[in-house]
Amino acid sequence: MSETDVSTAPRPLLLADGRPAADAWSLDPALRHLNHGSFGAVPLVAQERQNALRAEMERAPVVWFPELPGRIAAARTGLAAFLGVDAGDLALVPNASAGVSVVHAGLEKRAGGEIVVTDHGYGAVTMGAERLARRWGGRVRTARVPLDADEEQAYEAVMAEVGDATGLLVVDQITSATARRFPVERIGAEAARRGVPFLVDGAHAPALLPAPLSGLTCDFWAGNLHKWACAPRGTAALVARGPLRDGLHPLIDSWGAPDPYPDRFDQQGTLDATNYLAAQSALDFVDRTWGWDAARRYMDELAGYGERVVAAAVTALTGEDARVDVGMPVPGMRLVRLPDGLADRREAADALRDRAAAELGVEAAFTAFGGIGYVRLSAHLYNTAEDYEYFAERCVPVLGEWARAARP
Repeated sequence: MSETDVSTAPRPLLLADGRPAADAWSLDPALRHLNHGSFGAVPLVAQERQNALRAEMERAPVVWFPELPGRIAAARTGLAAFLGVDAGDLALVPNASAGVSVVHAGLEKRAGGEIVVTDHGYGAVTMGAERLARRWGGRVRTARVPLDADEEQAYEAVMAEVGDATGLLVVDQITSATARRFPVERIGAEAARRGVPFLVDGAHAPALLPAPLSGLTCDFWAGNLHKWACAPRGTAALVARGPLRDGLHPLIDSWGAPDPYPDRFDQQGTLDATNYLAAQSALDFVDRTWGWDAARRYMDELAGYGERVVAAAVTALTGEDARVDVGMPVPGMRLVRLPDGLADRREAADALRDRAAAELGVEAAFTAFGGIGYVRLSAHLYNTAEDYEYFAERCVPVLGEWARAARP
């Protein structure tokens, strides 16, 4: 990179003892980890806390499991405070998709009811909506929203699909494939006015947004704490408000089934729930070391830098502008267009992800939207400018070769 380019890079974060931030994680140093957004990464302190809890569980399981619902309820209180919601509205679930599935299973049947989704929706969530529509004898209506749509355009496109037959509206707060926001606050207010149940897929929102439910009117919201918040995997929150939440039950019935929402989610038999109990240690680690506001600033500045250097490399390679006009961008994630011939559909994008890890030593997210392939850059606290410079200098030329080979 040129001196000018490098001078715009955020300075790497350090731990309190002066070591690189990456030393607080157990990520393989032989790989470049540029895809925090998919599966997260758990700090060592949270891994150690979870291991200690597992050891406690195994030492005295007959003591552990009867006490577990109370410990989960206590954990919910801290996690709810982090999200800025009432603990009485929050249930813990394995992931955002599980929270969405709970909602799909808990809604009363509406014969012929329609479910409105967008073409940016997460595949598993959309598939669940399709299954629900089949049970209702209805159909799924898909709002087509251009990638560069601004708030007004996105709002109008979504609400144009909502009608008298709509039994559920499902919209991403932050999209997975396209790294953009949707105006869920405005959509939620209008959905409430029309009496349409509104489910927000907030999978990427916790920690990436400081208060993801602030100003948001919705019946249901599901978000992952094991992504940007770095909790142990399998930790997510389902927030439900209003009378419809009384119909929500865990996907597995257990002895807590007669309890009210959300208490009935605190007891799930012999499932290992140490991830829930260790989640707070990850949140506290980031807060104590850097503070979440500073962490978010760093992630966003670094993602912006990564976008600039990678897009410049792809543009120089192809002669076409690789920058992407995302109508409602989000912090911490950016899109760069790939050379034609790569990742033009989801299956091809997944295959490219696997090949890049195996042959280039890079964990990266490749996505497809509208027949165009993108690399979705994620930045977290362990990342540095060098990660994105490496991708631009070493990986982009190889991607160009792969693209040329893929074209007829």
